[in-house]
Amino acid sequence: MAELATIARPYADALFKAVGPSDAAAVADQINELASIAANPQLREFAGNPKTLDTQVFELFTGVAKGFMGDAAKNLLRVVIENGRLPALPEIAAQYQTLVNARSGVLDALVYSAFPIDGAELADVTATLEKRFARKLNAQVRLDPSLIGGIRVVVGDEVLDTSVKARLEQMKVALTA
Repeated sequence: MAELATIARPYADALFKAVGPSDAAAVADQINELASIAANPQLREFAGNPKTLDTQVFELFTGVAKGFMGDAAKNLLRVVIENGRLPALPEIAAQYQTLVNARSGVLDALVYSAFPIDGAELADVTATLEKRFARKLNAQVRLDPSLIGGIRVVVGDEVLDTSVKARLEQMKVALTA
């Protein structure tokens, strides 16, 4: 089977072209909500049942979705269900979000930390990283106790690692060389 990224790309591109810049953020939120619903194993089992009709799967999604679902999100959902590409929906959402961010000049940043980072600390870290990368960043924090201390930041294909773990690895290499 083809990679999910390869399957998802045409869907994300088509949605991006169909949605105007003013509606892009709202549609991204709706698609992310659909992707989180699609991640449910019970729903995937229901959708994968040969006796289940596409309309039943669509109605289940729209019933579970908490917020307003616009026409663009509904149309994408219909097409994804009809083509049997429901497992690709989370990847479609991720690629669509990347396209929206690129249009607005924002990059996603994953901040890995050994300890929780609260709102004020995250704002300080984000401001520093925005200066470093010269772009507006949308930062998300993920806990990784193996870092021991410090942070590891992934922005696109760039990695900034100031963790204790990385420094210990550097010292190990220097001492064994």
